[in-house]
Amino acid sequence: MTDTPLWQLTATELSALTRAGEVSAEEAVGAAVARMQAVNPALNAVVVDLSEAALKRARALDASDAPKGPLHGVPVTIKINVDQAGQATSNGLPGLKDVIAPEDAPLVRALQEAGAVVIGRTNTPEFSFRVDTDNPLFGRTHNPWGPHLSAGGSSGGAGASVMAGIGALAHGNDIAGSLRYPASANGAVTVKPGLGRVPAWNPSQKAERGMLAQAMSVQGLITRSARDLALAMPVMIRPDPRDPFHMPLPWKGAQIEGKIKVGFTKETLDFPLHPEVEAALDDAREALIDAGYIVEEITPPGLRELAATAFRALMTETEALLGADIQRLGSDVIKGIFAEYFAAFSPYEPEEYQRVIAARTGFARRWSLLLDDYPLVLTPFLPQPFFAPGRDSEGPEGVAEVLGSAIWSTPMNFLGLPAGNVPARLAGLESGTQPIGVQIIGRRWREDLVVGAMAAIEEGIGPMAPRLWSRMDRA
Repeated sequence: MTDTPLWQLTATELSALTRAGEVSAEEAVGAAVARMQAVNPALNAVVVDLSEAALKRARALDASDAPKGPLHGVPVTIKINVDQAGQATSNGLPGLKDVIAPEDAPLVRALQEAGAVVIGRTNTPEFSFRVDTDNPLFGRTHNPWGPHLSAGGSSGGAGASVMAGIGALAHGNDIAGSLRYPASANGAVTVKPGLGRVPAWNPSQKAERGMLAQAMSVQGLITRSARDLALAMPVMIRPDPRDPFHMPLPWKGAQIEGKIKVGFTKETLDFPLHPEVEAALDDAREALIDAGYIVEEITPPGLRELAATAFRALMTETEALLGADIQRLGSDVIKGIFAEYFAAFSPYEPEEYQRVIAARTGFARRWSLLLDDYPLVLTPFLPQPFFAPGRDSEGPEGVAEVLGSAIWSTPMNFLGLPAGNVPARLAGLESGTQPIGVQIIGRRWREDLVVGAMAAIEEGIGPMAPRLWSRMDRA
């Protein structure tokens, strides 16, 4: 046993105890449920409480003689835009609150078959298409660091819950930064998988997604520890025939001989780099060097054109395939935000869009050549510290700050490359204390390299969660 409260343990620590029989699944889940009941009312991160079913499942795991999976008894949360049998896949929309999933999505099935226990479902903005989490169905999710910070989006409920101690693993997804924004906002760790890495499909969906959404949207996890990603992501990438384009590759790729080279850049184009973000990048670089990596400055290939193209291409498909639903199902707030999106990142005309999609391969090739020399690249995520709640609804300036400045976010989805976010600094700003995350990009399908580098940064800088919990305890 351990003197540390069970809800504070990482998934790696907790699963070692449950698999060894030193802690029961019911004890592990019960501790997470108690923590959820204590802190979630102030956060509104978990919007569907599944405590009763979770404790019943935990007792069933304890009574079973079956072999214990790698996530035996580990409490997890699922975002409300992914199917879980018998639950509503509302996507933050009142008009979809009665869309009940007939069966589990691949990732939900995989997590549960590995022994994980779902304790609740987490909040997302309308259509899961904001970098801030608020909706008319469930309301706003609050950042556990304080009201001066947005919880991020669209997996804001996931980021806030896992950092507050509500479960050791939180499911999220990412088409333009929806895993990395909440990780950065809340001080968590995540890896956005590459194209085709995690099987994805919602049995409740009425139509297939657009081609660009298929290429850019991925499923993943937000955690408090990089090592938890190394434990749980192999579960997530398990093949499922319902996703015909899944890449059935092992978690670990071929070992790289010698020291791993990391490309390093502070490039933020037209957006000023805040001193605290620059300091976080320097701290992360030093942690990697101390861990044995070779870190060299690089010039990122074609970043300006890549960023502009990625934003506009995504908005082109979004307007064409989602525009009618936005007008039919969305609130006035989300309609206004999308109007600003389309104004800032004007959709292409059809013929031009076809040329842009063809050019995507050229962008990817240039990055493939870079990553052949540098298997990892360390970059900013946002050029400025994280923004306040509702900033994206404050007109053109708000959208430019929260999304337009994310020149390192959407492009990585457009290229289909893995990209992780790890906290590298705790900044004491005039607005309040907040974590600062940095991004690590990896070779295609080498999420394991990204996670290894984030673990090295975490080892050098220290985990963020204990610092948050001490602040929450004092509040």
